[in-house]
Amino acid sequence: MGYSVIWHQGNLFSTDSWKDVLKGVTSIISCVGGFGSNSEMYKINGTANINAIRAASEEGVKRFVYISAADFGVVNYLLKGYYEGKRAAETELLTRYPYGGVILRPGFIHGTRHVGSLKLPLSVIGSPLEMVLQHAKPLSQVPLVGPLLTPPVSANAVAKVAVRAATDPVFPPGIVDVYGILRYSQQR
Repeated sequence: MGYSVIWHQGNLFSTDSWKDVLKGVTSIISCVGGFGSNSEMYKINGTANINAIRAASEEGVKRFVYISAADFGVVNYLLKGYYEGKRAAETELLTRYPYGGVILRPGFIHGTRHVGSLKLPLSVIGSPLEMVLQHAKPLSQVPLVGPLLTPPVSANAVAKVAVRAATDPVFPPGIVDVYGILRYSQQR
């Protein structure tokens, strides 16, 4: 089974710019997102992904996997445009892809972050926190501070689950939280 990677460099905010690159595509993984002002965050996290979802649906793409974000309670208010955009894209995905849409909701994603020529080893912090917090699920239900105890997850785990969700026809549609990501990433 072969796979192609399409890196869309057109206008992410135009549904029409997606049409040509989606010919013959069977699955999409979108990890489009970003930060800025509330309106910029809504536009990149919401509008760009909504346009991709609509275009993919109209072109007959069968599966769409969207990398969203875990709910962090109070942080959601501080990054209102980010979370409102993510949730708007999720709503569009669940509407257009009730049987082929998968939403991954990781928390903090760790790995090596490249900032120019500098490499930031986020796993130095993320990996130990992941090990401790993955067993503290009941604490994540505590009001206000609980969501802040959502375990981090490695970029490799998110990627592994995203590819599986995009290529495995029996992978269930719907929302996969960080605990599901951790569980699926450990399966063969």
